[in-house]
Amino acid sequence: MNRLLSIFNCLGVGVLAVLCAIQWQANSRLENNLEQLDKTRIEQSTKIAQQESTLKDDAADLEDLRQRLSMSESQLQKAVAEGTQLKATLSKWMAAVNQRDTALKQTGERIKKLAGERNEAIQKFNDLADKYNSLVKQMGGESK
Repeated sequence: MNRLLSIFNCLGVGVLAVLCAIQWQANSRLENNLEQLDKTRIEQSTKIAQQESTLKDDAADLEDLRQRLSMSESQLQKAVAEGTQLKATLSKWMAAVNQRDTALKQTGERIKKLAGERNEAIQKFNDLADKYNSLVKQMGGESK
């Protein structure tokens, strides 16, 4: 019985050694998986942190662009208002220029008319002076 117990004991130790080897292999696989998962977790945490940083930067850029767009829209409205005002001013200026041109044309025509009247008056005066001179000559020739 002793011998049987020794054989049984040896077999138990062998089975126990095989069981320990299987457990060691399983633990090694689990340890490798754990290391791989930790490595993946660290990589993903880094990637998430980078993406969060990028999102914050993009949000800040978006807010800046919105402010600039708002400013551009208000500047556009001002420019449109200035354009409208300039058009109105230009229309008034063009009307004033047209009035000036009309007045200049009328003044030019009046100057021509007055120059003609002056020339007629000078001609009449010259004719009158000629008549007077000839009358004076006639009177001077008769009085001698």
